[in-house]
Amino acid sequence: MQERRAGEGVAVVLYAEKEIRVTKRELVVAVAERLGYTQNEVASVVQAALDTVTECLAERQRLEIRNFGVFEVKKRDARIGRNPRTGQEVSIAEKFVATFKPGKALKEYVEGVGPKPTMAEAGAPEAPPAAPAGGDVPRGSESIL
Repeated sequence: MQERRAGEGVAVVLYAEKEIRVTKRELVVAVAERLGYTQNEVASVVQAALDTVTECLAERQRLEIRNFGVFEVKKRDARIGRNPRTGQEVSIAEKFVATFKPGKALKEYVEGVGPKPTMAEAGAPEAPPAAPAGGDVPRGSESIL
């Protein structure tokens, strides 16, 4: 168990050292409930966002999301490694790896020393646009990002 104290107060929050995982499906459900869109609409947006991140990284582009972090590709030089079983030297070719560096706001929030980062701080709208009165919004014309 890990202790975390808030300032000089006596409140103590205990965290189990159990790994908690969230699947893409659970993310879609949570966003759909939060924004009031259907799960299919949110799933399309989430998949499009992940596809865009993947394409940017494949093209060696740096992707920065304010208050969240930076995705980028770094080159690992070729090197000589060692087979742990035999001790024999092994040549390891150079390769490119995707990395993520959390932004300051996200890092502080995770550490428990800062407020929850919001999209409003990054210059994005806080809520999705309202549907026009008396009619449906055509699919593809709404924006939740």
